[in-house]
Amino acid sequence: MNALHFFAAPLAALTLSVTTPAFAHETAPSEKVTVLQDQMLKNAPGKKALMIEVDYQPGQSSIAHKHQGTAMAYVLSGEIISQVKGEKAINYKAGEYWYEPAGSEHLVSKNASATQPAKLLVFMVLAPDEQVLIPLEN
Repeated sequence: MNALHFFAAPLAALTLSVTTPAFAHETAPSEKVTVLQDQMLKNAPGKKALMIEVDYQPGQSSIAHKHQGTAMAYVLSGEIISQVKGEKAINYKAGEYWYEPAGSEHLVSKNASATQPAKLLVFMVLAPDEQVLIPLEN
């Protein structure tokens, strides 16, 4: 599987995880992650909102991971298969969405199609020092 998700320090770590294959034998590029907005919240001191767009090419997937912040995901196009630990894998189509509480272990996040791209919008709320993505150990 390849890397997913999401700055200064966490963004630098994310950039490395998103662009570097996890194993030397992997040649497929990771999904494309674009930060759309990174904004401190005036009405929630000590928290920021982060908006990220994730583009999956056909067949691409993310590494198993968790987030320190709360995440809400919305499928912009295509179909995404998502599974959080303790729940069944669900196939989400364009216009559908899900919620992940802070600390959830996201075991599966991948494009459901081997022939069509998929795009996901992720909105997170977290503290500036919290990590956006923490890879899970195998």
